[in-house]
Amino acid sequence: MTGERILVVDDHPINLKLVRIVLEEEGYEVRTAADAESVLSILEDFAARLILMDLQLPGMNGLELTRQLREMARFDQVWIVALSAYALKGDAEKALAAGCDGYLTKPVDVITLPAQVAAYLERERAPRDVDR
Repeated sequence: MTGERILVVDDHPINLKLVRIVLEEEGYEVRTAADAESVLSILEDFAARLILMDLQLPGMNGLELTRQLREMARFDQVWIVALSAYALKGDAEKALAAGCDGYLTKPVDVITLPAQVAAYLERERAPRDVDR
């Protein structure tokens, strides 16, 4: 999957750097964003195949942002995987209901992350059945 484009969204600079380095070492093209506004700006020119979405963001949170992205047809084929450091009961279900395709907890396991990302990118993404 060398060259696949991934957007990492997290408001903690250390998390962004760590995930970016791990994924770039695997050959992915990675962009990072610390808030929803940055995500929307980056996605204007960067066609990500997968977004790792922190749920706790300043301003618009990751669930709201995921819902907004899922309302746009151009993101039908994009995998969105939630990231959360606060794994409370029901969080995974909330993430899936908002339109996320999966849920990973932080701290990110740098050993297994590349395989987890590759598992999404190797599958065919079916268009979401959403009224637009």
